[in-house]
Amino acid sequence: MKTTRRLLGVLAGLVLLCGAALAQDKVVYHIDNAAAQATKGLRNIRNHLDVAPDTTIVVVTHAEGIDFLMEGARDAKNPDIDYGALVSALKARGVRFEVCEITLRNRNLKKDQFTMDADFTPSGVVRVARLQAREGFVYIKP
Repeated sequence: MKTTRRLLGVLAGLVLLCGAALAQDKVVYHIDNAAAQATKGLRNIRNHLDVAPDTTIVVVTHAEGIDFLMEGARDAKNPDIDYGALVSALKARGVRFEVCEITLRNRNLKKDQFTMDADFTPSGVVRVARLQAREGFVYIKP
């Protein structure tokens, strides 16, 4: 009887731990137009982490959305905004930035043209879909 109670107690503890792990917020930010979305999106992500610092955030970029992750990129409307510094600060807080490799091929770009904080994914659209469908990420398009 004591062994059964002890085993049930251990199982209950494991269930609680698993539930807490599953409760962590996971968000994918989708950027496909850097001129319209990058500054606003990076600000949204900073604010998001200020309020919910334990959130897992992945930023997936494709098409014109990859431009803000290129080395030396700045906001065209406000050149004082250095995207590299903002991206590095968010990367230090655990945000992952991913660039679509299909877009690289279509635009004849090379991986070494991007900030060191950028990672690459075979397809941005597929990555967004899988994060939502398979990994339970919430979708945000700034």
